Amino acid sequence: MTALKAHVPLRAITYNLLLGGLHAGDDTRLRAQTEMLAHLGPDVLSLQECTGWTNQHLRRLADELGMVPVDMAPTRVRRAPGPPNGTTLLVRPSSVRVMDHWIVGEGVFHHALIRAWLRPVAAGDDPSSDFTAFATHFSWSSGDARLNEARMLTDYGGPFPGAPRGALLLGDLNTPDREPPDWSLVPANLQSRYRFVKSGGAFGRADRRAVQVLLKSGWQDPQTDFGDPEAASVGYAYSNEPVPWRLDYALVFGLAVSDYFIHDTPGARKLSDHLPVVCDVMVGASS
Repeated sequence: MTALKAHVPLRAITYNLLLGGLHAGDDTRLRAQTEMLAHLGPDVLSLQECTGWTNQHLRRLADELGMVPVDMAPTRVRRAPGPPNGTTLLVRPSSVRVMDHWIVGEGVFHHALIRAWLRPVAAGDDPSSDFTAFATHFSWSSGDARLNEARMLTDYGGPFPGAPRGALLLGDLNTPDREPPDWSLVPANLQSRYRFVKSGGAFGRADRRAVQVLLKSGWQDPQTDFGDPEAASVGYAYSNEPVPWRLDYALVFGLAVSDYFIHDTPGARKLSDHLPVVCDVMVGASS
């Protein structure tokens, strides 16, 4: 058995592409998104809204990034005709091996949850540095739905039988990280997505329970320790919803974080209504 003698740096990214990066079949935006991701250099990549993708779209992106797909899981609930939506997990085979993977939570998730058992290539056949990566997209519809989805992941915020000690959770969790400056900034017909709904139908505060229960269960939020704690991943794309908040998360358990940031540039803002979230971790036997 080859033991991993030093911690290995790995970069994890989550990114919502917005309608697959496509427009009426044109992939110009997807190609620009691929170039941006290539510059960021992920080892583990979670993508949401792979809408309208075929295996050809997935293979081209993977090849240009030097990555391989772990899986692309379709959205379970569709409310209107249109191209299928998907959640995708990819890894860089020169740095990470896929020991096993599953699509889980099929009766719970509006979109999807992919779970992968990963091992740094540098670890050889030593399992002591194995870790779990989750790629997911939580429901847009309500805090109640998201809370049910989060409960599928709370077990992994601590040591859990049959699972590696370290874990990454990468996804668009559709859960606001703060109250907006004024709820009038959010259209009334969209507020039920983000707020508590009282027994009489009146709105309450922002419904943050899905992420809060994950953090209370042991998952850690690197944004609290790195950079600007108020950095937002959305809020710039729509004039009728100019609310800067974070809906996209990279949470960790049992892994040392070396850096974290939201990739907020003028170029990135042109490519999607969400920004990439980047988390650098050190993986090793004592992570």
